[in-house]
Amino acid sequence: MNIPYGPILVVEDNPNVRELLEVTLRFKGYPVISARNGREALSRVEVERPALIITDILMPLMDGYSLVHNLRKNPRTNQIPVIFISATYLTSEDKSFALNLGAVRFIEKPIDPEDFLLTVAEVLTGGAVERTTPISDNDFYRGYRERLESKLQHKTTQIARTQRLLQTLPPEQKPPFEALLVQEMSDHKEIQEELDDLLRLVGRLNPVD
Repeated sequence: MNIPYGPILVVEDNPNVRELLEVTLRFKGYPVISARNGREALSRVEVERPALIITDILMPLMDGYSLVHNLRKNPRTNQIPVIFISATYLTSEDKSFALNLGAVRFIEKPIDPEDFLLTVAEVLTGGAVERTTPISDNDFYRGYRERLESKLQHKTTQIARTQRLLQTLPPEQKPPFEALLVQEMSDHKEIQEELDDLLRLVGRLNPVD
């Protein structure tokens, strides 16, 4: 299998999902490197230019949206194709924002291995993406904030529904929903932290007199 240049970079904070993607790709003969978040991914890209980047969106330190915005602003990484994968950002607005940033495909979790590998092969045979003008920082911050606020509201609603459901369940049926609640609250905290970081950044860039 011919790789245009470099390995495939998998960016995923969940170790189980990251390992699954790595194993799936290596089984088909692709060279693979990985990173746990966007900040780590940018460091890996500096060292070896990937043929393709496959990235989650919801991650600590730097999420997938910020990663791709940074890649597209850099002339040296502007043409690296990116596939988004996500179990959280699934609305049409989420996907539209992802594609506007410069991603070439969007795959929902849980991932179907055959469809995933077909998408990877299609993107690699298509080569590097056309060099395009990245969206402005202001447009990125505005769209990013909208996505974070929308997702935060959605997670708040999910948590309230799960909490109400747990009050009605018998003890033997509670464990899976308790685990779901823990995950929802973790996602909520992560999204809130990303939103807080964004608001602080925008505040520094646009100080109020």
